[in-house]
Amino acid sequence: MERTLTGILDSYNADAPLEEAHTIPAAWYLDPRIEELERERVFGGNWIAVGRADQVAEPGQFFTLELAGEPLVIVRGAEGELRAFFNVCRHHAAAVANAPCGTAQLLRCPYHGWTYGLDGSLKGTPEFAGVCGFDRAANGLVPVRVSTWEQFVFVALNEAAPSLDEFLGDLPERIAPLFLGKLSFFGRRSYTLACNWKVYVDNYLDGGYHVPHLHKGLNSVLDYKEYTIGNSRHYSLQSSPMVSSKEDSAVAATRTGDRAYYYWIYPDFMVNLYEGVMDTNLVLPLAPDKCLVQFDFYFADVGEARRQHNEASIAVSERVQDEDVAICESVQRGLRSRACSAGRLSVRRESGEHLFHRLLAGDLRRTA
Repeated sequence: MERTLTGILDSYNADAPLEEAHTIPAAWYLDPRIEELERERVFGGNWIAVGRADQVAEPGQFFTLELAGEPLVIVRGAEGELRAFFNVCRHHAAAVANAPCGTAQLLRCPYHGWTYGLDGSLKGTPEFAGVCGFDRAANGLVPVRVSTWEQFVFVALNEAAPSLDEFLGDLPERIAPLFLGKLSFFGRRSYTLACNWKVYVDNYLDGGYHVPHLHKGLNSVLDYKEYTIGNSRHYSLQSSPMVSSKEDSAVAATRTGDRAYYYWIYPDFMVNLYEGVMDTNLVLPLAPDKCLVQFDFYFADVGEARRQHNEASIAVSERVQDEDVAICESVQRGLRSRACSAGRLSVRRESGEHLFHRLLAGDLRRTA
């Protein structure tokens, strides 16, 4: 007998302390009704990282994406103001920006030629004379809230969401000493995984629990016993002292410094920092059993003389990602088994995952 959505949501106890807590139930990773609710209340209700400020640094630059089933366009206006809109023509709903990124003076729908300014205002409506009661001013592109923090662009589909500053809390102050602004974008890699997006986030938030077993190379430069986990309202920081090692020369050459920092920002954005190196991970749901993970790589020096070193650093990240992909897809297969219901959490290691599950439950159970 099919369980009701309310029954599935009620099967997780978000009030249980960590030492008594279970993971969210398997059904939360499998049921299409949960995915639909997440689109509305998680990805449609919070500030979500969608791109980089350098993608829209100059007037006219834009990029497009789909978030929670909604097509969006982010654009830098002629006067320098950053704006975001639903990428939907007000005539017959075609996308007005059809390239992943570019530069434009106007946004012109390819369907019937309706044209919009970079401020979203409707500029042109071919062959529309004689239409009664048409208010051009009321038919511009529908705006979306947009803001930036450090090098990252965030949007909020929910008009009632708090400001980005309020959402981030003390994170900007806490991360400021790491000088993210001194790092420059170098390249992007994208991966499509056969797992629910939450499986990937769980894997990231297990407090290094899987690192000695799954990531031998990375583990060789981390002081696993001194690995720490600290949670705030909407983010978690995992951090570890770095150690010198000859076990894996490629990892040792590209993962250096005194300490590694792994920041997760609810629900789906990660910022990973080593000395002179940063990569960000954005996790986007595609289906209950499929997600997209975008890695953006930054370095202190992106000059040609450092290209080979930076490429070697990305290669190390790709090796770690390959290991994570395999285990996350294995977990997704296991979640479908009748043997799986819910697991327990390590008090020492998995407080970040506990935070994630409680925030998720709060959003999914929130009255629309």
